[in-house]
Amino acid sequence: MNRISTGTLARPSLFALRSVDEHAANVAAWLAVVMMVVFIALPLAAIFMKALESRDGAFVGMVQISQVISEPRLVSASVNSLMLALITTAIVVPCALGFAFALTRSRVFGRPVFRLIALSPLLAPSLMPAISLVYLFGNQGLLKSWLGTQSIYGPIGIVLGEIFYTFPHALLVLTAALSVADARLYEAAEALGAGPLRRFLTITLPNVRYGLMSSATLVFTLAVTDFGVPKVIGGQTNVLALEAYKQVIGQQNFNKGAVIGLLLLLPAVLSFVVERHISRRQTATMTGKSVVYTPHPHVARDGVLWVFCSLVSVFFLALVGVAMAAAFMKLWPYNLSFTLNHFDFDQMDGDGWNAFRNSLYLATLTALVGTGFVFLAAYLAIKLPVSRLAGLVTHCLALLPMAVPGLVLGLGYVMFFNAPDNPFNFLYGGMAILVASTVCHFYTTAHLTIVTSLRQIDGEIEAVARSLQRPWWVTCSKVTLPMTFPSLIGVARFLFVSSMTTVSGVIFLYQPETVLAAVAVLNMDDAGDTAAAAAMASLIFVSSLGVSVLMNGVCEWIERRAQAWRRR
Repeated sequence: MNRISTGTLARPSLFALRSVDEHAANVAAWLAVVMMVVFIALPLAAIFMKALESRDGAFVGMVQISQVISEPRLVSASVNSLMLALITTAIVVPCALGFAFALTRSRVFGRPVFRLIALSPLLAPSLMPAISLVYLFGNQGLLKSWLGTQSIYGPIGIVLGEIFYTFPHALLVLTAALSVADARLYEAAEALGAGPLRRFLTITLPNVRYGLMSSATLVFTLAVTDFGVPKVIGGQTNVLALEAYKQVIGQQNFNKGAVIGLLLLLPAVLSFVVERHISRRQTATMTGKSVVYTPHPHVARDGVLWVFCSLVSVFFLALVGVAMAAAFMKLWPYNLSFTLNHFDFDQMDGDGWNAFRNSLYLATLTALVGTGFVFLAAYLAIKLPVSRLAGLVTHCLALLPMAVPGLVLGLGYVMFFNAPDNPFNFLYGGMAILVASTVCHFYTTAHLTIVTSLRQIDGEIEAVARSLQRPWWVTCSKVTLPMTFPSLIGVARFLFVSSMTTVSGVIFLYQPETVLAAVAVLNMDDAGDTAAAAAMASLIFVSSLGVSVLMNGVCEWIERRAQAWRRR
C-alpha cells in the first residue's frame, strides 16, 4: 500500500510540471505570434488601407489606385523598373551560373579568393558601386571616353550598379544548387559518348533549374525594389522605388506612396509564387545510393573559367577599390594626393560620425535581439508540443518578409506606427523602430537558417527531457543552443552586415538623432560631398568585414572548445 500511495502521489507532480511546462511554452509561442503580427502583418495591412483612402482620409476604394496607376509618369517609372530589372537578371544569372560552376565543378586555381571577391558586395551599401561608377565614368571620370556619347547617369549606370548589388545573392543560391550532384549520371553519360557540352545541357542544367529560377526571381525582385543605385546614378531615369521616395519624403503624399508600395509589392509576390510553384516540382538529386561528384582537372575548361572569374573579379575589385581610394584623395581626378579630410564628417552634411555610431548600435542590437527572437520563435514552433495553429502562423509570418521589399515594409511602418491612435506610437522615431524594421526585413533568411539547423537535431531529445521532468528552457539552454551555435553566429553575422548596409528598409523611419551611416552616404552625395560619401561607404565596408572576420574567429574558437562532438 505504501508503494502504491507513493507512486500515486508522484504522478500528479509530474503531470503538474508537464502541464506548467507546456502551458509556458504555449504562452511564449502565442506571444511570439503576436509580436510578428504587430511588426510584420499589421504594417502591411496599413499600406492596403492607406491605398484605399484619399489624402483627407476619406474611403475611396479603388478610385485612387486606378487614378494613380494611370498617370503617365508612373507608367513610365513602372516600365523603366521592369525593363532595367529584366536586363539585370539576364546578365547576372548566366554570369553567376558560370562563376558558381567554376567554384563547384572545376579545379580553377584560387577558388577561395574568387569566392571571397564575388561575395564582397554583401559588405557594401548599394550606393557604393554607384559612387564608384561616377568616379570612373561620370563627367570627370577617368574612363569617361569608354562610353562614347553615352552617359553613365541613366540606364547604363543603374544596370551596372545593380549587377554589383545582386550578383552575390544569385551566386549563393547557384553555388548551393551546384554543390551536390550524383557522379553516376556523369559517368554513365560519358560512357555513352556524351561530350562536356552535352552533359552540361542534359544533366547539369535540368538538375539546377530550381536554383536558376530562384536566383532569377531573387535578382529581379532586388533590382525592381532597390533604391540606392537609381538615387545616386539614375539621372533622369525614373523608377518606382524613387517615385515612392519622392511622394513620401518630398510631397508627404502617403496615400499615393501606398499605391506605389503596392505596385512594388506585385513583382515580389509574383516572383515568390513562381518560386513556390517550381519548388513543388523539385525532386531530390541525391539519394542514399548517390556518389558525390568530384571534378577532375581539365586544362581547357579550367583555363577558360579562370579567365572568366578573373574578369568578374576585376569588375568587383574596381568598384570597391575606386570608392575606397577616392576617400583618401584630395580632389578626384585632378589632385590624387593623400588626405584624411574627407573623414572629417563633422564639417559636412549627413551627421557622419554620429550616423556611423548609430549604425554600429543598430547593427549590434539587431544581431542580438533578432537572433534571439528568431531562434526562440523557431524553437517553440518546431521542438515543443505547442498549439499547431501557433506553429503554422509563425511559419507563414516568417516567410512573408521574403515577398516584401524593404522599401514597402518601411512605408508600412510609417503608416502603422505613426498613427496617433496606435498604442505602439511611442516606438516611432526611436532606435527601437529601426531595430524592429531591420529584423523583420531580413527575418525570412534568418528563420530558414535556424529552422534548418533545428531540424537536424533529433526531436527525441526534448521528449526525453520532458520525461525526466526537465523544463524546456533548461533543455534549450544546455543542449539545443550549444548544438546550433554555429548557425546562430551565422545569423547574427548576417543581421549585423545587413543592418550596416541597408538603405531602403530605413529610409522612411530615421530621425535627425537616429540617422544611419548608409543614409548619411545618400545625404552627403545629395549635398555634393561625393568623396565624403565614398569615405563613409568605405567605413561601412571595412567595419562589416572586420566584424565578420571577428565572428568567424569566435565561432571557430567555440567550435574547438565546445563542439568537439562534431569531429571524429
